[in-house]
Amino acid sequence: MLTITYQYALKPTQQQIETMTEWLNICRGVWNYALAERKDWYNSRSCRIDAASIKSEYIIPSNAPRPNFALQCKALTEAKKTKPWLKSVQSQVLQQVLKQLENAFTSMWEQKHGFPRFKKRGNMRSFLFPQLGANPVIGNRLKLPVIGWMKMRLSRPIPNGFELKQVRIVRRASGWFAMLSLQCDVSVPSPMPHGHSLGIDLGLLSFLATSDNETIARPKFFVDAQRKLKLLQKRVSHKLIGSNNWRKAQQKVAKFHEHISNTRADFHFKTAHHLCDQAEMIFAEDLNLKAMSSGLLCKHTLDAGFGQFLNILEWVCSKRDVFFLKVDAVFTSQICPNCQTHTGKKELSQRIHECECGYKTDRDVAAAQVVVQRGLAAVGHTVKMLSEGKVVGLPVTKESPDFNKTSGSCLV
Repeated sequence: MLTITYQYALKPTQQQIETMTEWLNICRGVWNYALAERKDWYNSRSCRIDAASIKSEYIIPSNAPRPNFALQCKALTEAKKTKPWLKSVQSQVLQQVLKQLENAFTSMWEQKHGFPRFKKRGNMRSFLFPQLGANPVIGNRLKLPVIGWMKMRLSRPIPNGFELKQVRIVRRASGWFAMLSLQCDVSVPSPMPHGHSLGIDLGLLSFLATSDNETIARPKFFVDAQRKLKLLQKRVSHKLIGSNNWRKAQQKVAKFHEHISNTRADFHFKTAHHLCDQAEMIFAEDLNLKAMSSGLLCKHTLDAGFGQFLNILEWVCSKRDVFFLKVDAVFTSQICPNCQTHTGKKELSQRIHECECGYKTDRDVAAAQVVVQRGLAAVGHTVKMLSEGKVVGLPVTKESPDFNKTSGSCLV
C-alpha cells in the first residue's frame, strides 16, 4: 500500500475561516482538558499511599482507571449533553484530537519524547478529517464534512489510481492549507544497492562535502535574516498589546519566519535531487543531532537543519530509486581513506587532511570518502551491470584490484 501526501493552498470564504478558527479553539480546549485529566491522575499517584504531597493534593479515588483514548472518547460523548458548543465540531475531528494526545503519550514512553504540553491560544494549528464522503474532490474544489465545498489552488493534479483517505486542515501565517493523504493499492519495492556510490559529510563551514570531491556552501538562512527579523520584532514591541496594529505586526513576523523555513526546505530538496543525479547509492553519517543542537554552535546547527535534510534526502532517494543508508559517524574525520590509518584528532581550524602515506585532500572530503567506504562495507552487495559487454560493477572489497579507495567505487 503506497501512501503519499499532497499539499494544496485553500481559498476559503470569510464564513469558512470563522468556522475553522472556532473549531481550532474548541480542539484546543478539548486537548487541554484531556491533558489536565491525565496529568492529575499521574500526580495523584506520584507519592506514597501513606503520605501526602507538600505542594498540592489530588482528590481522585484509588480505583479510578487511568485515562486513555477509549475512556476519554466516552467522556467526550457525555460532555456534549451539557456543553452544546462541542456539537458544532464534527465528532471525528474531536476524537482525532484525543487520538493525537494518546500518540503523544505513547511517544513519551517508547521514544523518550518530552511530556505533552498545554496549548495556548494560537498553538493549535490543524485538525484532521479521518473520513470523507463520496467524491470529495471535483476539479479545484474540496468538500469537507459540515464545512462544505471549498476552493483550493490545484498546483498539481491528483495522480490517477489514488484514493483520498483523509484530509488535515492546517492554518499558517500565509493562509490555510489542505494536506491530502492519498493511497494506492500497489507494492513499491525498496531501492537495492546498485551503481555508483556517494558518501556525504555534513558540516558548518560547507553544508556538505561528497566523496567525489564536491563541496556545497552553507546558506545562512536565519543568520542572514536576523537584521530584518529584529526590525519586525521591534515594531511589534512598540504596538499596544491586543490592538489591531499589534496583530498586523505579529502577522508580519510570523510570515517572515515561514519564509525562512520555506527557503531552507527548498534548498534541502534541491540539494537532495542534485545528489541523486550523481549516484545510485548515497551514504550519510548517523549523527547525534540532539547533542549537536545543544553545543557551542547550536544556533548555526539548527539554522542548517541537518535533521530535516537527512529526512528529505531519504525520501527523495526512495522516490528516485536511489539506495540510502546511514553509517557509523565515529572517527570519520580521523581516519585516512587511502591507508585506513588513524591520524588522530584534528582541530577545527585544520581544514586539510594530510597523511604519512602522502594522501592529501580537504578534511570534509576525506571524511565523506571514509563514509562511503563504511557504507560499501556494510552493504556487502555485488552489483553487476552490462555496458558495451563489460561488467562495470564489481564486488566492493579492499582486496579488489579495481577498488578506488579515495572515491569508494569500482573502476572498469
